[in-house]
Amino acid sequence: MSEEASGHPAILRTAAVTKVYRTGAVAVHALRGIDFALYPHEVVALLGASGSGKSTLLNILGGLDRPTSGRIFFRDRELTNLDDEELTEFRRAHVGFVFQFYNLVPSLTARENVALVTEVAENPMRPEEALEQVGLSARLDHFPSELSGGEQQRVSIARAIAKRPEILLCDEPTGALDSTTGVTVLDALIEVNRNLGTATALITHNVEIRRIADRVVYMADGRITRVEENEARVAPSEVSW
Repeated sequence: MSEEASGHPAILRTAAVTKVYRTGAVAVHALRGIDFALYPHEVVALLGASGSGKSTLLNILGGLDRPTSGRIFFRDRELTNLDDEELTEFRRAHVGFVFQFYNLVPSLTARENVALVTEVAENPMRPEEALEQVGLSARLDHFPSELSGGEQQRVSIARAIAKRPEILLCDEPTGALDSTTGVTVLDALIEVNRNLGTATALITHNVEIRRIADRVVYMADGRITRVEENEARVAPSEVSW
């Protein structure tokens, strides 16, 4: 999706980003000159084999890691040279993360897990509102041990969106789930994108999930090898697992 197609300038973009990890004399080139843009309101699927650089790119986009070279921009603000405190503030104010494993606090209810974010955000939803967005209004006071895997992942999505982030970065959010549960989680992500306009980047190993996205970015060996645009997104229920 170009700026012309989206009607908006990119909310996040990278220019010639590289990432090199060094272990002694061994250098691993995780990213090799990545030019990438994420636009408001869109869903982008990132596809590629393990080790292709998908998670490294997502971590750099979200300010969890720094590039070895290249530049990163949030709207017109360059993030590349921010210090740790400034990067933390960027993440807190603008980015929600959803990972394969839910990282919920076992001793807290669904409502209390979401409140961990709402208590430190500037303009948060109420925890009840965030949980309603992902279809869990009836499970507010249940502990993680009382929730299914899909319900726990939806709590983690509610926690990520409760601060009203402009960007949602998801790393294999259905990777630990069966097909029926995975569809429910994808439904929640699409509903959030539709209702809140959150720009969403989604890593997946399931090539069929690409059909729910506006754009599909294929990666291999630290490079973007091609980008496809879907003429129309399909509903998660239409995806084969």
